Amino acid sequence: MSIFHKIAKRATAVALGAGLMVGAAHAADKKDIVLGGSIPLTGVFAFAGVGIHAGIQDAVKITNDNGGIEGHKLVYVPEDTAYKVDASVAAFNKITSQHDVNLYYGDSTAFSKTIAPELDRSGKMLMAGASFASELDDPKKYPNIFIPGPSYTDMVGILLEYIAKEKPGAKVGFVHSDTEFGRDPVEGAKASAKALGLDMNLVISTAPGGVDVSTEVLKMRRARPDFVIFHGYVLAPIPEFITQARSMGLKTKFMGTFWSMDNSMVGKMGDVADGFMGVMPYNYYYTTADNAPMLDKIRSMRNTYQSNAYMQGFFSTMMMAEAARNTVKAGKELNGANLKAGLQAIKDFDTGGVIGVPVSVKGNSVPVGRVYQYDAAKKQMVAASDWINLD
Repeated sequence: MSIFHKIAKRATAVALGAGLMVGAAHAADKKDIVLGGSIPLTGVFAFAGVGIHAGIQDAVKITNDNGGIEGHKLVYVPEDTAYKVDASVAAFNKITSQHDVNLYYGDSTAFSKTIAPELDRSGKMLMAGASFASELDDPKKYPNIFIPGPSYTDMVGILLEYIAKEKPGAKVGFVHSDTEFGRDPVEGAKASAKALGLDMNLVISTAPGGVDVSTEVLKMRRARPDFVIFHGYVLAPIPEFITQARSMGLKTKFMGTFWSMDNSMVGKMGDVADGFMGVMPYNYYYTTADNAPMLDKIRSMRNTYQSNAYMQGFFSTMMMAEAARNTVKAGKELNGANLKAGLQAIKDFDTGGVIGVPVSVKGNSVPVGRVYQYDAAKKQMVAASDWINLD
């Protein structure tokens, strides 16, 4: 059982206070474990960065309130990057020059790829981040990087497994932004669709955030897909596609991947949000279940809705802390190689409900997720499938 699960199951504030005092005593003579962060608190990605920052903060607090990492205090040192690669690199250099950093959180795929050679050269730390880029899910090429969930290719794979079960042989369209982010899972999606016996002949690329999609919707009308998966967008042009498709009488079911799946974001689609589906690696903030005591803990700390970005930051910290715990318990030095070994040793890890099933690290990622569907009456994404684990 993970420390996070044990923490969440504490019955009273008295017990929590006792754990805090024990933690302080144990940590007094042990070196801090430092988590640095290039965090986009301003700029175009701030809507996610603020949530990520809060999730990291809360996971760090919970860890330290309950004895730290085998008695070592976890210290979070963030810098704002405004989601700019040069600012992220500058933040990394500043933090690592001032602190002996063991763990790091990066704000983008571009930053992760840029800083990877330095991670390898220094050999000092393990890094997670906001990116689920499929390229990063390669332990040989990126030995010091961790994806806190499924890669983008695996996200689409989870959706395709769901579709194949719901409607064998279905026609599936794939609509993506003409960006590195958007193109990431295209070839993997085609291969997975073929292996599952699905027809994915409709692949559409659009400008990111564009709203004139009339030409693309005409292609969709001619193909009449049963399902369409959007990737590489946050919001626009997804509502425009759905609105125009509905006006043409299409009965297509529309789906998204992680960055389009925040509950409050989907709600902004208006009437067309009803029935929108997609993949989420984590439970939502409001999920209640017998096996979700950590969500109860989060809600006790923050009594308003927290985004999927919050959950991503929280889970990233939880997993890096567990990797460090495994390393310390093994009596090994906290360096990149040992931390990565500690990460890959995580098997059937109980997150206390952040993810609804025990998780294991495979390669550089955790290839598990669930399909959700928006219920306009409830104003919530609700589970449409069991948890799907890609082996």
